[in-house]
Amino acid sequence: MAAGTGKSGTKKKGKKSRGASKPEKPDKSLKKRMKSYAQPLPRQHQKSPGLESDVRPRPKFEAPAYRAAGKLEGKVALITGGDSGIGRAVALLYAREGADVAIMYLPEEQSDADETRVAIEAEGRRALLLPGDVTLSETCRSAVEETVSELGKLDILVNNAAFQMNQESVEDVTEEQWDHTFKTNIYGYFYMVKAALPHLKAGSCIINTGSITGFEGGKRLLDYASTKGAIHAFTKSLAQNLIEKKIRVNCVAPGPVWTPLNPVASTRKKITKFGADTPMGRPGQPEEMAPTYVFLASNADSSYMTGEIIALLGGDVTGG
Repeated sequence: MAAGTGKSGTKKKGKKSRGASKPEKPDKSLKKRMKSYAQPLPRQHQKSPGLESDVRPRPKFEAPAYRAAGKLEGKVALITGGDSGIGRAVALLYAREGADVAIMYLPEEQSDADETRVAIEAEGRRALLLPGDVTLSETCRSAVEETVSELGKLDILVNNAAFQMNQESVEDVTEEQWDHTFKTNIYGYFYMVKAALPHLKAGSCIINTGSITGFEGGKRLLDYASTKGAIHAFTKSLAQNLIEKKIRVNCVAPGPVWTPLNPVASTRKKITKFGADTPMGRPGQPEEMAPTYVFLASNADSSYMTGEIIALLGGDVTGG
């Protein structure tokens, strides 16, 4: 397992020039970015686990319109599936808010993890890279122990790693796929919580990643949707279990979000319409999900929230 250390830099203050162009307003910049979310998406497919560097167009995680307020100053976060997709976007905003960040990912995703480390360190925070498989309880324990050893403590656990594979019929879902989906998507969450709890203190939090499929099911996602429903129930149950320890547990349940999971799970033809059936007519971007994870990690914002599932569905109001 490899660690990377970032150093904070200082910015020189310069005099404003009357002739200098004004910085672009965040809302105008966002409008430009939203135009690039356009449908249809290019035909593409990847073998599992997939790489963000090979996704076209690249998922957007930089969140240039997001302005930090020091909400996570001095905190340490551990994010599973933190190399790409939602996990990468969350890692970046946590670093921007002042946290040091450890990310777990599969060894095959090393190149994505390296890019995420660069993004974290560019925010002046420390990054810890933890290659390993969350389906193995010993790996989860090792990742937590190394996080505490290298970064000094653990305040925030984000369970985000996931496996997804579309199948047309329940007859096409093999026992091996069923087991792997459950081992990754819910056993992994359980293993991480068990490993992290001895290090979490009052004021710490756990944030799980659920899904709209956990509310509504999914015709071609029987195993995936079943695990997401389990994650929602796990969140509510764990919140009740840990409330006396003053450890908050919440969940973010996104609709379709453009990440490496999508080209892996779908066919070259069907991926072109991914997210087109949402009221907004497009999938969400990781940078649109990440601020909610900041909100749930910040005791300044969500100290009275536990056991909640926040749905981010692109205008779909039937999920919850």
